[in-house]
Amino acid sequence: MTDGPTGVPSYADRPSSHYGPRRAHARRPRKRHRLWRAAFGLVAAVLAGAVGTYGWAEAKLNRDVDLDSYGNRPPRGKGTNYLIVGSDSRAGLSQDDLKDLHAGGGGGRRTDSMILLHTGAHGTSMVSLPRDSWVTVPRRTDPTTGKTSGPTGDKLNAAFSYGGPQLLARTIEYNTGLRIDHYAEIGFAGFVNIVDAVGGVRMCLERGIKDEKSGADLKKGCQTLDGKQALAFVRQRHQEAEGDLGRTKNQQKFLASLAHQAAEPGTLLDPAEIYPTVDAGLDTLVVDKGTDLRDLTRLFRAVRSVTGGKGKQINVPVSGIGVPTRKGSVITWDEEQSRRLFAELRHDRPVTTPTRRPSR
Repeated sequence: MTDGPTGVPSYADRPSSHYGPRRAHARRPRKRHRLWRAAFGLVAAVLAGAVGTYGWAEAKLNRDVDLDSYGNRPPRGKGTNYLIVGSDSRAGLSQDDLKDLHAGGGGGRRTDSMILLHTGAHGTSMVSLPRDSWVTVPRRTDPTTGKTSGPTGDKLNAAFSYGGPQLLARTIEYNTGLRIDHYAEIGFAGFVNIVDAVGGVRMCLERGIKDEKSGADLKKGCQTLDGKQALAFVRQRHQEAEGDLGRTKNQQKFLASLAHQAAEPGTLLDPAEIYPTVDAGLDTLVVDKGTDLRDLTRLFRAVRSVTGGKGKQINVPVSGIGVPTRKGSVITWDEEQSRRLFAELRHDRPVTTPTRRPSR
């Protein structure tokens, strides 16, 4: 073994037991660097996909609703109030789709599902507002005739028929004293597509449901509902002992399960899964002018939190079901309990569960 210039044995002449470990040690940092580069590359790819999807979806949002169009709105309260609406819009459905989904008949755009969702310091409260609720529809002007009418008593979903989302939101504000901060509405096609995009929604039914009008044909027990089955489930009410009230409970239960399913790690972290899920609902999603994807994300998280026990799912307190009026049979709200509920929401206080049973 020869000495180097300083008298230290050169690496070339050292025994393998001396230089072998050093070469292996030298290789390990390079391997770790490659792993880090791969990891950073993966994270960058996920972020790029998510950012790209966010920008695309943000530009595609249909912001047609002007919540300020009627004026005279309640002052802002504490917390945030969302109005979630399921409409029977047939946009995006072919004639075959209409037949397959039992969605034929009925033109225009109406709503059978209205949920007032409040988020605040005490968690989330989902309050279903039955479509047949007897309310006061505030003063309005028909844009086609210029004639002014109201205030007048009518069913809640009639407000949507008379003046679309703007008048529906104003009617709810008028009757509850709550200010609607954000509006989100989805039609038949978007609903079906979202459910299918997340691979269906797991539901456990206490009894079998067979309803000719909605097309529901579901067995008792736990099962995964596809988009068609889910739409039939949330639309049917004739098999419910409480009619429209029973339907609103089913809608709340399903919405919470859908939010939970869509939040599974495989859906949230994979851009290939995020894109079809977002794309599935945007075609028939209608929001207010002040809503962006961040607001929709907060809405989604608030709905999901209910399944985690951080909120309540309730119906607006009612005093009567099937009450006869000139507009047909309606549901009347319990004046005292509903006033207390809306005051609790407006001041962001803990919500107390109504206990009085409605009469028929």
